[in-house]
Amino acid sequence: MSSSIGSAIRHAMSHVTDNAKVKDLKTNHVNVSSSSGLTTDYGAKVSDTDNWLSVQTDDGGPGPFLLEDHIAREKIHRFDHERIPERVVHARGTGAHGHFRVFNNSASKWTSAPVLTDPTRTTPIFIRFSTVQGSRGSADTVRDVRGFAMKFYTEEGNWDLVANDIPVFFIQNAIKFPDFVHAVKPEPHNEVPQAQTAHNNFWDYVGLQPESAHMVMWVMSDRGIPRSYRMMQGFGVNTFTLINAEGKRVFVKFFMTPELGVHSLVWDECLKIAGQDPDFHRKDLQEAIENGVYPKWTFGIQVVEEKDEHSFDFDILDATKVWPESLVPVHQIGEFTLDRVVDEYFPEVEQVAFCTSHVVPGIGFSDDPLLQGRNFSYFDTQITRLGINWEQTPINRPVCPVMNHNRDGSRQHRINPGPLNYFPNRDNAGHPVPPSQGGYIEFKQKVEGIKQRTRTTKFQEHYNQAQLFYNSLSQYEKNHVIAALSFELSHCDDQRVYGGYIKILNNIDFDLAVTVAKNVNGAVPDKPARINHGQKDPTLSQIYYAPKTPTIASRRIAVLITDGFNLDEVEAVRVALGSAKATTWVIGPRRGKIHSEGDNIVLGAGMVADHHFEGQRSTLFDAIYIPSGAEHAKNLATNGRAVHWIREAFGHCKAIGAIGDAAAVVKHVLSLPEVEFANSATDDVVSSYGVVTSGKYSATSAIVDVLEIAPGPKGFVSNFAYEISKHRCYERELDGLTSRIAY
Repeated sequence: MSSSIGSAIRHAMSHVTDNAKVKDLKTNHVNVSSSSGLTTDYGAKVSDTDNWLSVQTDDGGPGPFLLEDHIAREKIHRFDHERIPERVVHARGTGAHGHFRVFNNSASKWTSAPVLTDPTRTTPIFIRFSTVQGSRGSADTVRDVRGFAMKFYTEEGNWDLVANDIPVFFIQNAIKFPDFVHAVKPEPHNEVPQAQTAHNNFWDYVGLQPESAHMVMWVMSDRGIPRSYRMMQGFGVNTFTLINAEGKRVFVKFFMTPELGVHSLVWDECLKIAGQDPDFHRKDLQEAIENGVYPKWTFGIQVVEEKDEHSFDFDILDATKVWPESLVPVHQIGEFTLDRVVDEYFPEVEQVAFCTSHVVPGIGFSDDPLLQGRNFSYFDTQITRLGINWEQTPINRPVCPVMNHNRDGSRQHRINPGPLNYFPNRDNAGHPVPPSQGGYIEFKQKVEGIKQRTRTTKFQEHYNQAQLFYNSLSQYEKNHVIAALSFELSHCDDQRVYGGYIKILNNIDFDLAVTVAKNVNGAVPDKPARINHGQKDPTLSQIYYAPKTPTIASRRIAVLITDGFNLDEVEAVRVALGSAKATTWVIGPRRGKIHSEGDNIVLGAGMVADHHFEGQRSTLFDAIYIPSGAEHAKNLATNGRAVHWIREAFGHCKAIGAIGDAAAVVKHVLSLPEVEFANSATDDVVSSYGVVTSGKYSATSAIVDVLEIAPGPKGFVSNFAYEISKHRCYERELDGLTSRIAY
């Protein structure tokens, strides 16, 4: 049915279904069309809705925002107050407490902030991880950016580092936040879809805003579907400044890199987990901390001297650009650890609030046009959600003394005895603190220019870094980008939308655009709109961040058993995996006693399953292990759900370990001649496409199988652990094996 015919039918039906109230409501309808001009709420026509009025150089270089911009203030104010009490963005989240320290005082040449220079300090922190698009009730595993907001409770006051797991953003100027968020949120006429970008409005917006192309590539990559909050990088996104004791300023970006490496789920897995366990990420964080496998990150900074600000082919104040590490190295100056879960979710996670404008002496702001607006917006937003005294709530309260003449307001908890609530006063009470005693002082930046709304040439180049990111991905990562774009654009039913974005893709990579166009039935370009420069940066791929020492710490391993399994073998393997801080979970046909091989059904101890096959799925584990046992193997082979467990784990590229009769079951279930299996008569170990098998696992095997996470002539557990430590065996995808398995 054509869109015009469908529209006519809907119009005709509306007359049938109209009633008095419907007609009454229509008096409030405001129809937006191509002939509608943009105005403020008080009716003044708006000539520019993309640039905040600022002081700029003659060529349009960025400068400080002007508070007099009534159009920008109204737009941001209205946006900040759209929803209460839930956050407009980042509504779905979780958090934990921890601590931060620096390795040494190496950063003192750039900053006077003790939190970044004093190695004798241990600074308490709280981190809130979150998705961006969805409401509080949405799922954890949707494709999305993740918030990585850090609150440092320093001795000089709270420092809020409001970060994301992706180093760039969709827009360059904060005035565009309302438009972007409106476009990414559920569409207003039906409140659909929840927590997804796969809809017309999002792709319409980014297709008409080429500055978002770089960020879109990141979100459509594996970065958009992280395995865990503990396996994400964090990035400050904006360009801040550091000021040292001599008053010298440098530009800075902040980096957080996880000890466990940067890992992701696969898309089919995300879709299933969203229904099977929508709280997967928040439960994962709590489980790791409670098991003593504390999440840990290194903390790094990129520094650009003032004299080098204009030395790059991009503007360092542009939040849609990274500073490539090949040009600006990351200095690792500290580390932080999360080691305590919250006591109660609402007063800690839900009431914690962050402001980009909360900095301490030695840290300052740049003229980054995204940061300038965020500094205005965030404080305003927190007042709406939590009241004017939100910084007095326990989770937000500084650990250092607080003294000022702010009074009254909703939820005031402080009692200030005495008559003085102003300054200057007769007792000199509550007086300003000079910089020599720790008072905050702004960098003396010379500002001159023209009041205008414009951008420099560098701010108008949008594709070089999108190409750089795509070029830097491994082949399987590129395949995942193609699949993600194809999935997303196939959910757009307006040809102008998906056709428009194919044109954007053609500016990034011709082959990418052609492949996606064919997948979504869009117009296939006949030539590239822009030549791909071919440059790469290995630090942009997740592969670069693999731990230097392989680890399976906190990895979840499912042990599939039925009656007749080899109990001694299971106990030995679980002990070995547990020694490497992995967790093992027994999954059986019922949640209760599963009888081992030769066990007396009436008297035998057996093993109690943590879950049954229908209660959990392979998607919720990093690997599966299946022990030997003839009866057990026969039971597995005839259990359709158990068979699905094996196929699904293989399809999601997860490590599979099997011994003896169980190896034969896996071989039969997969029926892929490319996958090799061990000889059933020996204890030799064969590792093939992430499937690790051995004919048997005796007491002798266990004794010599000292856990060393490595491939080669080691024992079964060592080889199995090594495959788990790789996170996935993507060679299965590249060689076409996963596409031959039904899961």
